[in-house]
Amino acid sequence: MTMMEEMGQRAKEASQVVAQLTTKQKNDALLKMATALRAGQATILAANEADLASAKEMPAKFVDRLRLTPQRIDDMATGLETVANLDDPVAKIDRGWVNYAGLEIIQRRVPLGVVGIIFEARPNVTADATALTLKSGNAVILRGGKEAARSNQAIVACLQAALTESGLPKDAVQLVEDQSHVVATEMMHLTGYIDVLIPRGGKGLIARVLETATVPVIETGAGNCHIYIDQSADLAVAAPIVVNAKVQRPSVCNAAEKLLVNQAVAEEQLPSLVAALREHGVEVRGDERARAIVSDLVPATDADWDTEYNDLIMAVKVVDDLDEAIQWINQHSTHHSEAIITKDMERGRAFQQRVDSACVYVNASTRFTDGSEFGFGAEIGISTQKLHARGPMGLAQLTTIKYQITGDGQIRQ
Repeated sequence: MTMMEEMGQRAKEASQVVAQLTTKQKNDALLKMATALRAGQATILAANEADLASAKEMPAKFVDRLRLTPQRIDDMATGLETVANLDDPVAKIDRGWVNYAGLEIIQRRVPLGVVGIIFEARPNVTADATALTLKSGNAVILRGGKEAARSNQAIVACLQAALTESGLPKDAVQLVEDQSHVVATEMMHLTGYIDVLIPRGGKGLIARVLETATVPVIETGAGNCHIYIDQSADLAVAAPIVVNAKVQRPSVCNAAEKLLVNQAVAEEQLPSLVAALREHGVEVRGDERARAIVSDLVPATDADWDTEYNDLIMAVKVVDDLDEAIQWINQHSTHHSEAIITKDMERGRAFQQRVDSACVYVNASTRFTDGSEFGFGAEIGISTQKLHARGPMGLAQLTTIKYQITGDGQIRQ
């Protein structure tokens, strides 16, 4: 049996224990985990400093994801506490009825089993994923990026210690420490042990998992997110939303990357929007029509329209109307998060209905696409696919359904 098979076996056994825990047992363990993270802050920060020192070749835009601070560790602990206070999804019966034969049929929520998560240099995912999988009655196998290896090890050590203190199997949370591609590939093929695999990271990681895995995959997408300025948009509303969506945290998947402006208001609004972005250090690129209005925009290439920058860069396109904006978004987006700025709510609703993305906003920043912002507590990722789960994935999305049928001797005729 290989190392990954042994981990899978231990996770499978732990999942059977965790699936039967009471809500109180799970909540108590989560609260102990929060306490353990705060108590282990010095150790975690030292491990993170070592990771940062080894990540000198990492692009600056990704360093922010890797870096931990006392506040971020406290935020992870608070996330665990928040999840502990959420309703238990596996304590829920969706519905029940009696069929024509007198059978009592109950549809209820049950855990998925063992969840595998492959992610890049974001050590906060370690705590978030643990919180959500434990509360939903699952075991988890984590495989983080090599850049965050020490940080992840320190965090998992705290989480496992809390599980042991709670009298629960520490193998409910396991970390793959071998960073080789061979082991990662084996994890993607661990059918029989891992019930579902969730990749969290850039386009390359997600594509590799989708192409390689034989374990069922929930695709969490890259974010080529758009904001469309409609013909009735109020600049006083539009400018703060565009700036927030681009600059508040440009390295994350719900940051806006593209700005579409209706030709009816482009002459009036585009110069002010560009100036507002530039005040925050954003490099603005534009198509020919945008550059005819703001001449010093960087020329946008064909590749720009399909690129997730994760940086202070935004590409601008002038469109004829709402129909062209919707068609363009559906063609070039990653189906993550899109927004329209408009005074006309009928047009806003049409945008929401016709844009084929997981989250579609009217008059709000795309940065709200987040499990905690939606009231889910932490999130396991943001799904851009349509089967099983879509959008921010919280506790409910880490469960499936089981039918429990009770009779008194019925046979089918």
